[in-house]
Amino acid sequence: MTRSSHAPLEGPLHEQSALALSRAIHAREISARELMEATLARIEAVNPSVNAVISLRDTQELLGEAEAADADLAKGRSRGVLHGFPHAVKDLAMTAGIPTTMGSPVFARQVPAEDGIAVARLREAGAIFIGKTNTPEFGLGSHTYNPVFGATRNPYNRSRSAGGSSGGSAVALAARMLPLADGSDMMGSLRNPAGFCNVYGFRPSYGRVPSGPGPECFMDSMATEGPMARTVADMALLLSLQAGYDPRAPQSLPGDGSEFAALAEAPPPADLKGLRIGWLGDFGGHMAMEDGILDLNRQALSVLSDLGAEVEVASLGFDAERIWKSWTDLRSWRMAAKLGAILDAPETRDSLKPAAVWEVERGRALSLSEIEAASQTRSAWYRAAQRLFSNFDLLAAPVAQLFPFYVTLDWPKEIAGRSMDTYHRWMECVVPASLLGLPSVSVPAGFGEGGLPTGLQLIGRPRDDLGVLRTASAYEQATDWVSRMPDLGKA
Repeated sequence: MTRSSHAPLEGPLHEQSALALSRAIHAREISARELMEATLARIEAVNPSVNAVISLRDTQELLGEAEAADADLAKGRSRGVLHGFPHAVKDLAMTAGIPTTMGSPVFARQVPAEDGIAVARLREAGAIFIGKTNTPEFGLGSHTYNPVFGATRNPYNRSRSAGGSSGGSAVALAARMLPLADGSDMMGSLRNPAGFCNVYGFRPSYGRVPSGPGPECFMDSMATEGPMARTVADMALLLSLQAGYDPRAPQSLPGDGSEFAALAEAPPPADLKGLRIGWLGDFGGHMAMEDGILDLNRQALSVLSDLGAEVEVASLGFDAERIWKSWTDLRSWRMAAKLGAILDAPETRDSLKPAAVWEVERGRALSLSEIEAASQTRSAWYRAAQRLFSNFDLLAAPVAQLFPFYVTLDWPKEIAGRSMDTYHRWMECVVPASLLGLPSVSVPAGFGEGGLPTGLQLIGRPRDDLGVLRTASAYEQATDWVSRMPDLGKA
């Protein structure tokens, strides 16, 4: 890569795309030290007001690592596409030498000796880990607050939630503190905060990004790590590093992620002629939606229609309440297994937040026959989804059922006059995709009253990650929502 390969950077470094920064570093138009200094200055200026980046490492150590990256490049040695990139990892993912608290007082002093698989891939690609991004306690609930670091605030209105559990990641992107952000998604944790913060978030197909290493590698966790970014190309770039088979993760999918790197380098033309999209809306009236959410989603769908896509109203063809019951049973069962020991231990049981206690107690109360019934419902929904995808290439739905709510709430208790019966019912719209491990992207859909963002969710066929990202890329080329930066000079 030469200096003349691409146009020089214009504007502040913190506003640049990841691809542009990578090209500039490798062309030696900017140094890794310059980028590190700009990143740390931006974090110092805006992070105190939003609380997204946590466990920030020592400045001099980080500058020294950036200088080492510059020295390597001067000798013709590139570590990878993220050579010299400042990066903060979500605080649920294991990071060697950097605290991984999971937002819990129980693990407030935990410093892993080993990176997670996806984390290691970013380090190997040249990223310099500067710290972590904030998350709810154990990632439970799509609202980023915990007793260790406090609440992360929405940069578009700091009295509102950033979503979660990748809320710190989404805010770090929206506030221009980081060019890229990783996250994870069990229920909707890559998509909901992206919608709340006017950025892109992608839940890959289950197994696309290998999980672990950990003590258990066969049980389906229903969660996946994945990318977030301010552009689809940057998101595809990050996914190209995270994705690919690893023998330590037996459920990981084959491949090396190169198809996503190709998409990042050469986005396809914004032509969606012949693409069939099924609009799920409020799922036949099953899910409550705050006023304005469906209207903004329909406007986003009209963009896809203008690009040639055929958009039709669709029905799941399956009882949405059965999907919810299957999801909550399987989720509680898994949470009981993961967090039960913490609840049982006298020294830690009082450290768990009520949502975690509820999950453990509920999971333990389930019988084996109820778990089997939940799994059979999941399988039945998969077969119904196959029939649905015989008529549509993609499904579309809101990525959130309401606009960002007040940050002081534990969770929204009501939407449009309808009570929410659990701490996570308010984000039920993401569950149909999550239960089946389908690829799903959140794209910005504009702003409601009061300037609060929301997003549109595009759901693909099993393992059609590339198709979902291609559609998101076409949508991005026809819109410009992300350029509407938050005004961090106002509360």
